[in-house]
Amino acid sequence: MTRIGLVVNPVAGLGGRVGLGGTDGRERRHRALALGARALAGERAAAALRELRELRAGSGVGAGAGAGAGAGAGAGALGGAVAEPEVVTAAGAMGADSVAAAGLTARVVYVPGAGDETSAEDTLAAVRAVVAEGVDLLLLAGGDGTARDVLTALDGVHCPVLGVPTGVKMHSAVFGVSPRAAGQVAAAWLARSGSVRLRDAEVMDRDEDELRAGRVASRLYGWLPVPDVPVRVQQRKTGSTAGAPEAVGGIAAEVAERVGDGLLALGPGSTTRAVAAALGADVSLTGVDVLALRPGHPTEVVLRDGGEDALLAAGPCWIGLSPIGGQGFLLGRGNQQISPRVLRAAGGRERLLVLCTEQKLASLGGRPLLLDTGDEALDAELAGHLPVITGRRRTSLYRLTT
Repeated sequence: MTRIGLVVNPVAGLGGRVGLGGTDGRERRHRALALGARALAGERAAAALRELRELRAGSGVGAGAGAGAGAGAGAGALGGAVAEPEVVTAAGAMGADSVAAAGLTARVVYVPGAGDETSAEDTLAAVRAVVAEGVDLLLLAGGDGTARDVLTALDGVHCPVLGVPTGVKMHSAVFGVSPRAAGQVAAAWLARSGSVRLRDAEVMDRDEDELRAGRVASRLYGWLPVPDVPVRVQQRKTGSTAGAPEAVGGIAAEVAERVGDGLLALGPGSTTRAVAAALGADVSLTGVDVLALRPGHPTEVVLRDGGEDALLAAGPCWIGLSPIGGQGFLLGRGNQQISPRVLRAAGGRERLLVLCTEQKLASLGGRPLLLDTGDEALDAELAGHLPVITGRRRTSLYRLTT
């Protein structure tokens, strides 16, 4: 019997929809819960395991409706059905709950000290206990902080690893592009088809010193061996600049014309911040802000660092987003405040403005822009070819997929 390990960070991503970013530290965690945040890590881990189980049953389930070519690989394309694995995991929210929800069998290991409020130390202990049982693949459900904990816990021990994305940023290259994609990659690796090999993937996290200086940058902490399925495993985030002033100015002018007299919710990033500056507004670098645009009047910031509820209360907005450099993620990484509810209230595809300089778009090398909103039906609605605003009266039709 094949054996797969699972360690879930139950609070990973907790602060995303309420606009708090990561949830490191007890104080921020409690604040997120007070704001109405709901833990989603366990559900997303269960989704990955369900995909693995369905592939084991030979259903050939792929990436779902709306997936682009290459993204919807099912059991046949990824190595065929595999025998149902035993899942070695920690008790409760650290793994066993997700295994039960997916209908798989759990072998629960004891993690000393783990309680209702888990910590990085609990993650370290859980990884060591699970890997000691001898697993063919370790699934980590969390974000960049969890990946760093796994790197520390393994400390030279060779064990294939794959991330189920449940955090906020996920700059590291160890994660599947979605929970279902992680299940597909796990199935491919466990099938032992020989078509999937390991590669050393970067473990990265946001550089807080650079952020305090007004720049978004990532710091490299090390590498973990990850099954190499390029379409289903995300790239690492790469640094990007806002682009030439004339290009950004052209994008801003095009946005102003399209929005007219209305509200514009701008996602995080260097490009969107530069566009806001060209519109005459100073916005946050890592949050979601809402601008009121009125032809012939100064741009007004009516909401700073808004969470999901605040964005809904602001009223119907146009939504301006720029993809993450290197990864190509448009939704689901660092901008979870722009939730499925917010997107539907805004009007979906018709009110979504993708902002990207030609240089940044070219750096993707033809790879599609990516979606991981957590709502498969919405992802299917948004998927397809979408115009990307690259300048004044300049657009590029580009593919958006899961």
